[in-house]
Amino acid sequence: MSNTRYVAVVDDHTMFRKGLVSLINLFPGYKVLFDAANGQNFIQQLQPNSVPDIVLLDVAMPEMDGYTTANWIRVNHPDIKILALSTMDAEGAIIKMIKNGAKGYVLKDAEPAELKQAFDEIQSLGYYYNDYVSKKIIRSVNALTEEESKLASFARLNDRELHFLRLSCSEKTYSDIAKEMFVSERTVDGYREALFKKFNVSSRVGLVLYAIKNGLVQL
Repeated sequence: MSNTRYVAVVDDHTMFRKGLVSLINLFPGYKVLFDAANGQNFIQQLQPNSVPDIVLLDVAMPEMDGYTTANWIRVNHPDIKILALSTMDAEGAIIKMIKNGAKGYVLKDAEPAELKQAFDEIQSLGYYYNDYVSKKIIRSVNALTEEESKLASFARLNDRELHFLRLSCSEKTYSDIAKEMFVSERTVDGYREALFKKFNVSSRVGLVLYAIKNGLVQL
């Protein structure tokens, strides 16, 4: 069955995980290869000659969480597409998972149809973002991909703003960024607000996605 896409489900809640396995096996064209309770368990079960196409990966897990697992997959199996699964819709969690290699983010209260859509789009397009990300961020960031807008935005970036933008794509807090740049937190606030205005975004996620789309950071 060459058209079948294989999925690994990684989540520490057994009943929820097994429910996902049953659900995904009902999706046409998809089959669960195996399920695991955490990242360490996932790595132990992974076979070199039987690798999943997609890993549905919980963010918060004991022993080896989703961030660490995603980064391990990114380094060791870059062809595997990571779809993050979480109850957390906070900017920090989304940024961290994208930075560690996730190509999509779905909330645990999503409808089954959205999960199926996420699988389809992550296979066909290479990425999927849930409503929280897409409605608030993607629309404004996509506008920046137009050639004139992109060139104008780059032209307006000074070296300090570019440095701040790259640091914003890390796990550092704004306070940490201020210390690393040897400036006050008020100055960092100024950089942030200036970039929000220049790029027409309203959150740190928007800054990160802009940087990713324009090759300023490497995932």
